[in-house]
Amino acid sequence: MDEVLTTEQAAARINMSERYIRRLVAERRIPFHKLGRSVRIKAVDLAAHVESGRVEPLTASGVWRDLQRVA
Repeated sequence: MDEVLTTEQAAARINMSERYIRRLVAERRIPFHKLGRSVRIKAVDLAAHVESGRVEPLTASGVWRDLQRVA
């Protein structure tokens, strides 16, 4: 079974505030489970959310290639 986290545990895992996690839930930006009044988040869903925000670094060759496409 996948690890299920509370909002407090999820916030600690990604080093963010609990308020941030609750906002993600309220805006439906992350999958969650509602158990009574409790909110639980699967660890794999949290990891997928973090990975979706990954931004690759710029390289000089990539910048020049993009500039050539525009011109």
